[in-house]
Amino acid sequence: MKIIDKVAYLHLKDGKILSTRSKGKDKYYLPGGKREGHESDMETLVREIKEELTVDIIESTARFYGVFEAQAHGKEEGVLVKMTCYTAEYSGELKADSEIAELVWLTSADAALVSPVDQLIFADLKGKGMLD
Repeated sequence: MKIIDKVAYLHLKDGKILSTRSKGKDKYYLPGGKREGHESDMETLVREIKEELTVDIIESTARFYGVFEAQAHGKEEGVLVKMTCYTAEYSGELKADSEIAELVWLTSADAALVSPVDQLIFADLKGKGMLD
């Protein structure tokens, strides 16, 4: 079994969560990405969010949220994605950068538009009253 190791940023506002769509993709994904080499969770989070959203994560505010695993979207059966999730404050102005085509604010009603692992995260956040 292959596992894709990713770190995701959970940014919630007014009952909605920030999601991104990469150029050429049909699903929305939580911001973040794959660990490079021996990066820590925080190093991965800071680098990926700077690349995708142009903002700087304020590391002292970062809080571990949880780890979720599901079949990786668009990959052969048995390829799982393991998503380690964090919340944090940031400085700067959110805008799509790098491979990101658009930024959107989603609710649990939009679960069909996101990857399987993001669906698990949406359900967890809704269950905790954090996502509409």
